[in-house]
Amino acid sequence: MHTHTITTAPTTRPVDRHDPTFQAFLLLRTVFTVAPVVFGLDKFFNVLTNWEHYLAPRIDDLVPGNAHQAMLVVGVVEIVAGLLVAVRPLIGGYVVAAWLAGIIVNMLLLPGFYDVALRDFGLFIAALALARLASAFRPARRSANNPAEIGEGTR
Repeated sequence: MHTHTITTAPTTRPVDRHDPTFQAFLLLRTVFTVAPVVFGLDKFFNVLTNWEHYLAPRIDDLVPGNAHQAMLVVGVVEIVAGLLVAVRPLIGGYVVAAWLAGIIVNMLLLPGFYDVALRDFGLFIAALALARLASAFRPARRSANNPAEIGEGTR
């Protein structure tokens, strides 16, 4: 009979800080936590740019309120998405990818912003890569019968 001593949260893949795969996961997780929070906060202050110029008129017509109010909602969503990546990167990676897909559609509706759409497509692919890597490093569930037993969980 084997007993397991757990000193850290178990994962589906051993965490080795020198492993390039883990480093890629950590890098993507960090970037997709910080960037959405920073860009989301900037929707309230417009330091980096006037974000209202990035809202396609067709989208602006669909959402209630004006472009400024829409950008405030966008800012809140981006902040929440970034925080979700920080605490649940598997779910957060897919949420950020979906959000980026929406941004890509918006950018394709704006003449002259196809370069931004292409850049955001690269970010979309990176967010999907984060979610896939997160599935390899997610914490494993402990068995209900034996909390010390490490199981193949989907946490």
